[in-house]
Amino acid sequence: MSFDHLGLGVELLKALNAKGYTAPSPIQALAIPAILDGQDILARAQTGTGKTDAFALPLVEILSRKTGSGRHPRALVLTPTRELALQVAESIKGYARRLAMRCTVVYGGVRIHPQIARLRRGIDILVATPGRLLDLAGRRHLYLSRIEFLVFDEADRMLDLGFSEEICEILDLVPAERRTMLFSATYTQQIRNLAGRMLKDPKHIDVTPRNTAAESVVQKLHLVDRSNKRTLLIHLITRENWSRVLIFTRTKHGANKLAEKLAAQGISAAALHSNKSQSCRTRTLKGFRNGEIRILVGTDVAARGLDISDLPYVVNYDMPGIPEDYVHRIGRTGRAGVSGTAVSLVSQDERNHLQAIEKLLKQKIPVVKVDGYTEDSDVPDFVLLRPDSASSEKRADKDLKELVARRNASKRRSRIRKAKTTGSGKSPGPNPKSRPGRRNEKAGKKPPRSGSRASQSSNQSKPRGRRFQIRRGQKPEQ
Repeated sequence: MSFDHLGLGVELLKALNAKGYTAPSPIQALAIPAILDGQDILARAQTGTGKTDAFALPLVEILSRKTGSGRHPRALVLTPTRELALQVAESIKGYARRLAMRCTVVYGGVRIHPQIARLRRGIDILVATPGRLLDLAGRRHLYLSRIEFLVFDEADRMLDLGFSEEICEILDLVPAERRTMLFSATYTQQIRNLAGRMLKDPKHIDVTPRNTAAESVVQKLHLVDRSNKRTLLIHLITRENWSRVLIFTRTKHGANKLAEKLAAQGISAAALHSNKSQSCRTRTLKGFRNGEIRILVGTDVAARGLDISDLPYVVNYDMPGIPEDYVHRIGRTGRAGVSGTAVSLVSQDERNHLQAIEKLLKQKIPVVKVDGYTEDSDVPDFVLLRPDSASSEKRADKDLKELVARRNASKRRSRIRKAKTTGSGKSPGPNPKSRPGRRNEKAGKKPPRSGSRASQSSNQSKPRGRRFQIRRGQKPEQ
């Protein structure tokens, strides 16, 4: 099937031809005719399968058939992240320009006044993140009473990020009589509840089996001690000369730290997460896309919002706690039919996460050994003894193992002595400056109270201040 049979206009067909698109993806082939026929949509499709064009093309086609006021938006597209909002808006703008329509994007993390200025010039299609949208509507710079089409892109991720209340507020601002399209990578109970509230007799589209990874992605994992993860990663990057790599960590702090360590090894790397300013995130993504940045280290927020063409490698430095996030992470590579590789570094404490992922995928991920780095791998000849390695222990010389054991025992004894010297902390030790055995000459007597004659006379008998100091060579007064 070609795009010619989907009901799109001539100008949009020319735009698709200019992009080099010849045949629609499965989600596009099913969604575009249904939207053009006037149906609400509830669609589930794998990430990277062309969901954006599946709603962007028919949306622009329908709106172009009727001229709007131009002052307020007629279509609203909601996305969970800034990066995804920018990408969706860029795609829609490419089609809207050919039909003299205007599209703009609003999101948080940047100054609001330039966005207000663009809204005042008038728009047809608005792409937004929920927080900034409600901010603009609350300030009365944006009116949603004329919305004809409401699109939720990555709806499941929107709910995961805690936008449930914002979605309810937005639904109160848009007209009840509208067309609604909900696109999601997964069907959770929350998604079903949201769809039941928003959609009217929707067409269900499900083009891929639930929670499966793309066939174009080659998956493999390395079983490695947590302390050796960074060393193994650097070895893989340098040995195999990886050009562009997207690495996922569990925390923002972990992303920053790993990017710094890679940069210290001479590997161009940068971190990307929600604590970065929008201008910094935009520059970082631009540098990664054009090859100035070799390694991009991000958190799961980036898993749904990045669309990078020809990304060859994705690395799970930390395994995700939610199995579905694994599918979204590795979905950043192997897009549009281009093959990619997903590498996971799994430590002992992450085995339960791995089991949950394999249960979700209904398949085992191949384990690959790297000599000298992964668990139970062969140790190179130049390594005489590596701790916690069965093959290394077996091959090492007896005298060397005894020497290592004696040193370890010595370190343990040193730690014990240090702990005893420090004390338990339950009671303070003796004052080291006080002399043991010296008793107060006036034992049993109470010290004089402050302000008493005894204390005053005692204080007066002691010279204080600089005027009582005796200069060198000067005799004291008699």
